[in-house]
Amino acid sequence: MMRRGNWLRRVDDTGVPLGIARLVLGGLFIYTGLTKALDPIDFLKFVHMYDILPETPPYFLNLTAVILPVLEVVCGVALLLGVAVRGAGVTLLGMLLVFIVALVSESLQIYASRPIAYCDISFDCGCGTGEVFICSKLAENAGLVLLALLVSLSRSRRFCLSAWLSRVSVSTGPERSWAAGS
Repeated sequence: MMRRGNWLRRVDDTGVPLGIARLVLGGLFIYTGLTKALDPIDFLKFVHMYDILPETPPYFLNLTAVILPVLEVVCGVALLLGVAVRGAGVTLLGMLLVFIVALVSESLQIYASRPIAYCDISFDCGCGTGEVFICSKLAENAGLVLLALLVSLSRSRRFCLSAWLSRVSVSTGPERSWAAGS
């Protein structure tokens, strides 16, 4: 008799769900991170718009505007290469949850000031994709949260560079492993 979780484990062991999630998340965060990094002044304006960080001293705003895009690119590259997959997934998950809270907060302020339907609210959220409608952006981010959860919880390391490197390291023996510096 097949136990309930066996099919899910078998699907995960194929590496396909993880591979798709890595490609989507990695590619998206590399793109958006580079978009923000190439125009840090514009991105700083968006960070300031959300009123999450204190204005004084300005170091918090400036550091966020510089570090956040770099972190997005680093996590995206890690996912595409398949190294530090779980760490990159957890980092992106945390960032996405903060982004969702910021989006909801900003959209509720807009909603309170304008007599329009909530899903008709649109603004440039600073994500690097231009003006978006809030409901579609929240749905997109919910999907990205699910992908980040999948990356964070997957046991598979198929198609990951880290799995290949660990096999090469084990097969060459401890005296000739890459980790040993030879």
